[in-house]
Amino acid sequence: MAESKRVILVTGADGQLGRCLREVEGQWKRYAFVFTDVAELDITDRNAVRAAMQEHKPRWVINAAAYTAVDKAESEPDMAHKLDALAVENLALESAAVEAGLVHISTDYVFPGDDPHPLREDAPTGPQSVYGATKLEGEKMAALNARNIIIRTSWLYSVYGNNFVKTMLRLGAERQEVGVVADQWGSPTSAHDLAEAVMAAVDKPSYGTFHYSNKGTTNWALFAEEIMQLGERECQVKHLTTAEYPTAARRPAYSILDTRRFEAAFGIAIPEWEMSLEKVVKRIL
Repeated sequence: MAESKRVILVTGADGQLGRCLREVEGQWKRYAFVFTDVAELDITDRNAVRAAMQEHKPRWVINAAAYTAVDKAESEPDMAHKLDALAVENLALESAAVEAGLVHISTDYVFPGDDPHPLREDAPTGPQSVYGATKLEGEKMAALNARNIIIRTSWLYSVYGNNFVKTMLRLGAERQEVGVVADQWGSPTSAHDLAEAVMAAVDKPSYGTFHYSNKGTTNWALFAEEIMQLGERECQVKHLTTAEYPTAARRPAYSILDTRRFEAAFGIAIPEWEMSLEKVVKRIL
């Protein structure tokens, strides 16, 4: 008798990571995926989450849902907290109740951004924004399920949704010059790569907190220049300081993630950010 497929329930399935997970579904034949977004499952509703867990009996829950409007969160802290913390508590407790593991996606914004060295998982946190604070609380909630894999990532983009890469390609076609901050450093990360990494973690799990971003570091202005070049845009990128480009939420000046623990635990080689960016830009165009 053939072994029944292990169920993976995905939340936030219409977001960047969720849609990238849909793409890799076909590569993982031994799993049965249940993709949900708010229309199918309101993760802020504890009873709805409990019912979904009881119905599907997943082996794993991948929480790809989040409140990601970083600046808007400063004026909507309750909404950010509801989705990035309270909803995670629901998922953690109800997934644990059916003995499912929980993969939760977090962010480099949990760090203060004052350390110019690659950040290990045990580096001191100190979020500088509402978004970062609610995501950090979400990590603590995710840990209520002992079978947790918390993955912090950074500067996420893909062919889907709204993101920096798509914005730069659009502005590059419309303008002769665009101003971008050059004093915030990090690692751009392809959500397509992250989706494959998440599945590698699910398939041979090791529990705890991990960092995943594409290899290499850059700043937003240099990132924009690379996008313009790959997209064959004539637009010039003007390098700005953070002070010259004020935003509602404070961003980390340095949020370079040390990914060695992830690579060692799950046995994967992480691509360089330039290589991954080239693949995504080609698909967008």
